[in-house]
Amino acid sequence: MSRVVPGVAADAVQREELAMRRMTESLVEDLSENVPVDQVTSAVGAAHHRFTGKPIREFVPILVERIVRSELADPDPTVRVPAPSASVRAAEVIARETNTAEAQPKRLSRRAVMPLSIGAAVVVAGVVAGAVLLPGGDDAPAATVAAPTVVRGVVGSEKMSFFADERVVKVLADNGIRVEVEPAGSRQIATTVDLGGFDFAFPSSIPAAERIQRQRNITTKYTPFSSPIAIATYRPIADLLTTAGVIRPGPVATFDMNKYLELAGTGVQWDDLPDNTTYPVAKNILVSTTDPRSSNSAAMYLSIASYVANDHTIVRGATAEQHVLPALSKLFLAQGYTDNSSEGPFSQYLTNGMGPTPLVCIYEAQYVEAAGQGRIKPDMVLTYPTPTVLSSHTLVPLTGTGDKIGKLLTDNPDLRRLAAEHGFRTGDTAQFTSVAAERSVPVAADLIDVVDVPAYETLEHLLDGVANSYN
Repeated sequence: MSRVVPGVAADAVQREELAMRRMTESLVEDLSENVPVDQVTSAVGAAHHRFTGKPIREFVPILVERIVRSELADPDPTVRVPAPSASVRAAEVIARETNTAEAQPKRLSRRAVMPLSIGAAVVVAGVVAGAVLLPGGDDAPAATVAAPTVVRGVVGSEKMSFFADERVVKVLADNGIRVEVEPAGSRQIATTVDLGGFDFAFPSSIPAAERIQRQRNITTKYTPFSSPIAIATYRPIADLLTTAGVIRPGPVATFDMNKYLELAGTGVQWDDLPDNTTYPVAKNILVSTTDPRSSNSAAMYLSIASYVANDHTIVRGATAEQHVLPALSKLFLAQGYTDNSSEGPFSQYLTNGMGPTPLVCIYEAQYVEAAGQGRIKPDMVLTYPTPTVLSSHTLVPLTGTGDKIGKLLTDNPDLRRLAAEHGFRTGDTAQFTSVAAERSVPVAADLIDVVDVPAYETLEHLLDGVANSYN
């Protein structure tokens, strides 16, 4: 039975509990060689308790995971859970202050009007701020603490780990900047987030960025990095779908979206595939995605499917929209529960095996980053849908300091290198392919079969149409 959290909807509590279970299983598996299971679960419980009473819950599991990984980093299993790091303690102080009207009335009033989707915004900003203010940890001398310009941004959640990277923090600090970021979905950044208190908006798609530009009469934008949509699977599933004509093996495996939509549209199940002895389950052949009503990765996947369903033509106009909506809705409605963040299904893919998630829609960057963390197993396979789309992370500067961030992310070689290490493609193709090669990830060096995302209004109509189908 789910917990009752005052001020938080029951379905949100259930999602948090599910995410916490998945995250704990992942931590236990990753740390099992050095840390006893009971110590991991104890650390998770203690970290989770820190957020008791906080009404904004969406990113609590992610924050808990980061705290626990930081605390249990010592490879000596005899060492008990150490005290919180300086950045975590700073986060707690900032969180307490920003949740108290007397302490921060202006910042609290701005956040109070923002939607729940921004997640644990105050706490995340505190973590990043703590890492910047104390770059050397507890023992850093007072002289190293600078007073850089604070630049605030709202960004897609998949970029939070990049901005929290201490190396990124240091490069920005060397340029006189401290960045505080708050996470939100790209659709929400473009529609419901109050951008008045931010210096830049950094959604994960061009359509969302263009809407912000039109609304605020801004012509400048930066696209410092991008990541194509990919589909992660496992070797036994890849072999089955190769026989079915969906996956085409090669140095870089591809996923034929046209053939896939034929199977999904006719309701073919896994146990209908000829000679299927490896995954003979009575489930529809579906790619697991995030919730299209809130997540950009699902919107990008919908863009690919709409192009294929519309006879390989970008959807334009009400007639085309109505033509493709039945096929698109089926892809999402048959999935059941879907996460709000791309972190959810990918974490389940990494942890739980092919049973629950034989096919998962992800960002290429997630797979490359996970490979760098040693989380990709030998039977995992990365494929590229044909066609695919690029999720172009587009920064819209709202102030002069926001413009400086856009220029730094685009031009600074250190930040571009770090973006590549986080799995993103930058203007330096060789740098990205080198990172992927070091991590033994077969990636497409040059993406050829790439289609444009529909115009913002069309994409919104399609997403709204799918959302209405849920009801």
